Amino acid sequence: MAKHIRSLRCPICKKPVRHRDPEFPFCSERCRLIDLGKWASGAYVISSPVTDTSDAIEESERGDELKK
Repeated sequence: MAKHIRSLRCPICKKPVRHRDPEFPFCSERCRLIDLGKWASGAYVISSPVTDTSDAIEESERGDELKK
């Protein structure tokens, strides 16, 4: 059975990257530093707040108890 080889791309410049490359998942140190700069400057953000589902369930249960 033949192995399926996926084409991976650098997240910064979109050049093809092999998983054995020393800078993986980036194609070069330049792209790695650009990505690090984006993290450091706050360019990468989570678009909505993360909520714990157990907290939401507890709040829902408390609201049901108050209605009784």
